Amino acid sequence: MQDFFSAYVEAALWSTTDDNDVPLDSNYVPSDIAKETFERMRADCERFQKENEESLQPEFCDSRYGLDAQAGHDFWLTREGHGCGFWDGDWKEPAAEKLTEASRKFGSFDLYVGDDGLIYGN
Repeated sequence: MQDFFSAYVEAALWSTTDDNDVPLDSNYVPSDIAKETFERMRADCERFQKENEESLQPEFCDSRYGLDAQAGHDFWLTREGHGCGFWDGDWKEPAAEKLTEASRKFGSFDLYVGDDGLIYGN
């Protein structure tokens, strides 16, 4: 779970920008994520892994980064509708399609910087 979640958070920070179009990871680290947002992100990751255990297997993933890290990264990118994710070649069928569909069912989770300097999501 830790590699999955770490990669998910990393992808969230580098692919999300602040109000000035600067990637969040330029000025923020995971500890800058508000506690309730961090917990929601972790809960989403745990649920995704549990619900998709049969597709999150080594025989379906060709990644040099490792199964869990690739899956966490791709979960964020796919649920946010970025130009890459489970469907871009690192995952074999039928897992790629199943994981893509499962990610999309979670909907997007938009991050933003609050007035207190912490990162929140909705």
